[in-house]
Amino acid sequence: MKSEKINLSAHAKRVIFERNIKHKWIEDTINNPDKREPDSTDTSIEHRLKIIEEYGSRVLRVVCKKNIEPTLIITTFFDRREKGKLK
Repeated sequence: MKSEKINLSAHAKRVIFERNIKHKWIEDTINNPDKREPDSTDTSIEHRLKIIEEYGSRVLRVVCKKNIEPTLIITTFFDRREKGKLK
């Protein structure tokens, strides 16, 4: 799969630092998600989810603006609601 270039919003930079989320995890989630979901209110936004095995199999959710280059990461967080739902 083609690797997407990414750009981080100011909010994303802050939460990545605060939540100690590795950039590799974000890149893996963007480029090879386990699941993609459309945003419920904005068709230009997509949620990409990936199980991060090395972090207790927690699910990382990366919210991105998908129709621009490079892909803009709006926010990212470990989604407790998804743990155990993705395979």
